[in-house]
Formats: sequence, structure tokens, C-alpha cells
Amino acid sequence: MEMMHGASMLSRPAEEFGNDSMVEEMWAAKALEHAEVHFNLLTSVHPSQLRLTPYDDQIYETFRQDFPDLKVGLLTDDVLKSAVGKLKWREFAEKFNKMDDYSYGTLMRADASKEFSSDNSIFVFRVQFLAIEIARNREGLNDEVHAKHKPAKKTTQEDRTETQ
Repeated sequence: MEMMHGASMLSRPAEEFGNDSMVEEMWAAKALEHAEVHFNLLTSVHPSQLRLTPYDDQIYETFRQDFPDLKVGLLTDDVLKSAVGKLKWREFAEKFNKMDDYSYGTLMRADASKEFSSDNSIFVFRVQFLAIEIARNREGLNDEVHAKHKPAKKTTQEDRTETQ
């Protein structure tokens, strides 16, 4: 019941809360959960086959038009959150303002070749995360982490019998 109450609180306008530490903790927990789910998807499905939204093509095309030279393999707060960067990202995000949750806070891996950790995370908004992760998937930058962390194939009784 408490989770249901928390979820309904998170859907309310941010202005209602000011700097409420409980809401900040719920947002952090939700962002961490999203990061874990994304990493599990990334390691289970080959990145070139992964679709994150029905709008992946549009997001990727717009992202590469707006940020043609952005190297998405390794990102820093300085690159993403400079004064010029913030303005460009805000203009990019507004192109997707009809998308649910486009501006929600999300954790993203700074280095595409590594798994999530406190040292390898940047807090970004959802459509920014989607644009960068879709680019990483299509440009082969998530292949290394997929290969390194993909789950081992489960062996069936039939497989074990064949090897004996």
C-alpha cells in the first residue's frame, strides 16, 4: 500500500514538494530500479536488436541531427551539463514533450563499456538517456558490455545427455 501511495505522489507536479527528502529518495530508488532493468535488458538481448521505445528511429535521427559529433561511448557531466550543452539538450527534449516521462530523471552509465556503479553513473532526463542509449546500441558501443555480462545459457537435460 505504501508503494502505491509513493507511486501516486511521484506523478504529482514537482512544485508541490519543494525539497522533500522522502520524494527525493523515492525518485532515486525509481531511477536505480530503471537503471537495473535497462542493464538486464542490455545483457540479455543483443543491443542491435533492442528497441527501447516505439520512437527509437525518430529519437535517433533527431539526436544525430542535433548532436552529430557527440561521442556517446564515454560521457561526463561537463559534456552534458555545460551551459551550452544544457540549452541544446533542453531544445532537443522539447521536441519529444508529447512522450510520457520524457523529462523524468534517469541514471545512465557514463562509460558504455562498463556496468552501472556509483562511479559510472550520470543523472540525466529520460529522453536524453534514450537518445544516448539508442545511439550506443546502433553504433555498437553497448556490444562490449553485452558480451562481458550476458547471462550464461541455461543447459537443459537434453544438452547434458548429449555431452555425456
